[in-house]
Amino acid sequence: MKALRLGVYCDPINPAPSTFKSSPIFMDARKNNLACIRAQQSKTKDVPIITTSSNVSVIEELKSKDWEIGVLKDEIAATQGIRIRRRPPTAPPLHYVGPLELLLQNEGNSPRNILEEIVWNKDVEVTQMKERYPLFSLKEALNSAPPSRDFVGALKASYLRTGVPGLIAEVKKASPSRGVLREDFHPVEVAKAYEKGGAACLSVLTDSKYFQGGFENLEAIRNAGVKCPLLCKEFIVDAWQLYYGRAKGADAVLLIAGVLPDLDMKYMLKICKMIGLTALVEVHDENEMDRMLAIDGIELIGINNRNLETFEVDISNTKKLLEGERGEKIRQKDIIVVGESGLFTPADIAYVQEAGVKAILVGESIVKQKDPTQGIIELFGKDISA
Repeated sequence: MKALRLGVYCDPINPAPSTFKSSPIFMDARKNNLACIRAQQSKTKDVPIITTSSNVSVIEELKSKDWEIGVLKDEIAATQGIRIRRRPPTAPPLHYVGPLELLLQNEGNSPRNILEEIVWNKDVEVTQMKERYPLFSLKEALNSAPPSRDFVGALKASYLRTGVPGLIAEVKKASPSRGVLREDFHPVEVAKAYEKGGAACLSVLTDSKYFQGGFENLEAIRNAGVKCPLLCKEFIVDAWQLYYGRAKGADAVLLIAGVLPDLDMKYMLKICKMIGLTALVEVHDENEMDRMLAIDGIELIGINNRNLETFEVDISNTKKLLEGERGEKIRQKDIIVVGESGLFTPADIAYVQEAGVKAILVGESIVKQKDPTQGIIELFGKDISA
């Protein structure tokens, strides 16, 4: 049985830090919300919280506590400048594992932007998947998973070899902002074309609903013998996803600072290190950058030039976040900065490289090309495969 910590599921062998429970923020949030939480939970009349089975009773208590802590997490996250709520504000039924659309019919449960909608849907999706693939089975699967490859080392080697930022090429069929990017989408073929074109690493979209990806694509690419280290491009809301991605062959994973509060981020980083995943930590603004620079153990920071709330793109965001003291801290910590979104031309690459970027993550501008290998040549203005 998994033990519960603040906002994340973990097992008793590797528990998350619990000191936060005694902090003033937690206690104040709990005091202010507990009455409301209990009132909302009491609306569920058809599902008893306590049953005659002791095992079921414990499970129901955990589900109840999970929702309660989720509400508190949103308030805690808000104190850190996080605007994305992790779940709809009104109480779901304790047994709820149905579609997100049904849950959103409750008054006040409209997501404020596409990222929040994706996160809410992911929370429901992960709950369903955890029923099918319990954590203990994933831990067993890690024993037979392919060995982790050096994601950071591949980017550094590419930069030294080519003199331009190492390329993380994205295997992506579609996106919420652009729709379908490639109709004849064959993930293994695209991955091999990227590798042939000189990509240092690959990013594989695993979200099915919004990006038409899947973990089966990640697994297929790994099993096809592609040598580039693989990033699991997923919206991580639960440590369970890290184990699942690693079991499917991932060498690295994306962690979004705009979704994960500091305590969750530290815990996710701990799990990544334990199971052999490199974490690419993504930031969008000054507040997120400052939060992540205050956390030890981060090797890769991705600066996303796309506002995931509005989908507007501005590549000058990279330069802004790397100026002054922030840039100095990044150099002192020897963090590799990855430029993300809005990169289409050699001039774009040169701009972010001058700002301090040593790797880039690119999808749309190359996956749309009939020949993705040629698309990489056009992106850099030269052949980087030699």
